[in-house]
Amino acid sequence: MSQRSRSRLARFALCIGLIATALAGGAQARGIVSRGAPSGNGATANGQVALTFDDLPAIALSKDEAYVEDINRRLLAGLRRHHLPATGFVNEYKLDDMIRPRQIAILKAWLHAGMDLGNHTFSHESPNDIGVKAYIDDIANGELVTKKLLAARGRRDRWFRAPNLETGHPMAAKQEILDWLATHGYRMAPVTMNATDWQFAEPYDDAVLHHDAARAARIRASYLAYTREMIGWYHDASDVLFGRDIAYVMLLHTTRLNADCIDDLAALLRKAKLRPVSLDTAMRDPAYRTPDRFADADGVDWMERWAQTLNKTLPWDSFHDVPKDIQSEYDKVDKDRASTDAGQ
Repeated sequence: MSQRSRSRLARFALCIGLIATALAGGAQARGIVSRGAPSGNGATANGQVALTFDDLPAIALSKDEAYVEDINRRLLAGLRRHHLPATGFVNEYKLDDMIRPRQIAILKAWLHAGMDLGNHTFSHESPNDIGVKAYIDDIANGELVTKKLLAARGRRDRWFRAPNLETGHPMAAKQEILDWLATHGYRMAPVTMNATDWQFAEPYDDAVLHHDAARAARIRASYLAYTREMIGWYHDASDVLFGRDIAYVMLLHTTRLNADCIDDLAALLRKAKLRPVSLDTAMRDPAYRTPDRFADADGVDWMERWAQTLNKTLPWDSFHDVPKDIQSEYDKVDKDRASTDAGQ
């Protein structure tokens, strides 16, 4: 879900005061508390979660191949240590960003570790910017290497994740994309839990590369606190929509931040009583049969899409954006990187 969409909808929810108050009262009657923390000190009754990591081989400020390899080595070690199944979504343009054979070796390492791989388009473009035909071509180009790696293990590329969750606008464009995916054996991988980790990841990467341990520790602590809060918020959203915990699909990214935080993330999931499962298992939840009628230009997660379908209001009064200091640090790092790239 984009920060722009969340803020817009949060303001809208606040504007309809009496309705929001009534809904909040009903939520409190079911034991939902404020600030996105579910009742029972953050624990859910019987939850499941599938972890998905976008932008393989990695999001990294460093162009050092060894740095990217280390991110993946430690992330995969943590996933295996905590018995966390995961699906990694690949942007194959990144294979040529550094040393191609070693980038491909990272994808092989994911499969060797027992993880799955999916298609995230070749170049991470939006259908709103390049048009449906070029976008479909980008999806097709995004499977050339991954498909062969999976086939070598008797598997196939089955999952597609739309960059920025932008699935097509208007509905005719979206449907054309969905039809192509279905014809080619793909299923859209939704997102039903998201802590906007990418916005923390680049400032953290910058701190690590500048050997600023204090700043890195601060960003890491902020990320984990926000992730805990968002796990609670999505529990509340699920309760509003379905009256229960669904099997969540959590959006993460392949970053130094998540590699360094994997033990802490595993602990957060355990505390929330969310049992890690594969994407295939999570998608068996009947919630994922709920129609997705969203076709706006913005990318939003499936809780927001389903709220539109079911004509229900999500608990926006307890939703909080990423902390402003993190947003500012992200903007600065991103601006500095753009300036550096332009000067090369």
